[in-house]
Amino acid sequence: MGLIDKAKNAAQKLTGEAKETVGEHTGDDELRAEGAKDKAAGSLKNAGENVKDAFKE
Repeated sequence: MGLIDKAKNAAQKLTGEAKETVGEHTGDDELRAEGAKDKAAGSLKNAGENVKDAFKE
């Protein structure tokens, strides 16, 4: 299940990056902040998956 979780985390990170970019270009600070939050959450979840993988080895 680790690979599926990593894919979901990467998708969340990419979605966050897209929201952040659109927010910057449209001047929508709320959308930009939501994108930054999503991007950070995806990165943190991915880091957690990497830690779990390190302990499996």
